[in-house]
Amino acid sequence: MKASSIEEADAVAVRAIRGATQLEVDEREHLLTRTAELVNAVLEANDVESADLISILFTVTPDLHSEFPAVAGRQMGLTDVPLMCMQEIDVPHALPRVVRMMVHADSPRSREKIQHVYLHGAVSLRPDLTGAQ
Repeated sequence: MKASSIEEADAVAVRAIRGATQLEVDEREHLLTRTAELVNAVLEANDVESADLISILFTVTPDLHSEFPAVAGRQMGLTDVPLMCMQEIDVPHALPRVVRMMVHADSPRSREKIQHVYLHGAVSLRPDLTGAQ
């Protein structure tokens, strides 16, 4: 039996949402501010509430070490969401001072409707998604 279009529209699936931002300098408050900005932008762009979150993975380039990006999430009130920080591979030609994140969330949006968010200099990482071509 085929589900009705209303049921299909209301179906919820786990979605992975990518985002990244570039910092000007490796300073704790700057990292926390840019990370919070990124988290907020990803959640807003995808209509994701805290209750929809499954986990958030953060990575930083090897030149960032002033703070864990997850601290920004905790300061935003994401105290019951698993957050994890990791370091990116040290590739010589990589964009410097970048915080990346992957959010796992329950969402009724199809994969094609998910909005990945790239801020500041990180827009150059995915010009196909940011219109920066």
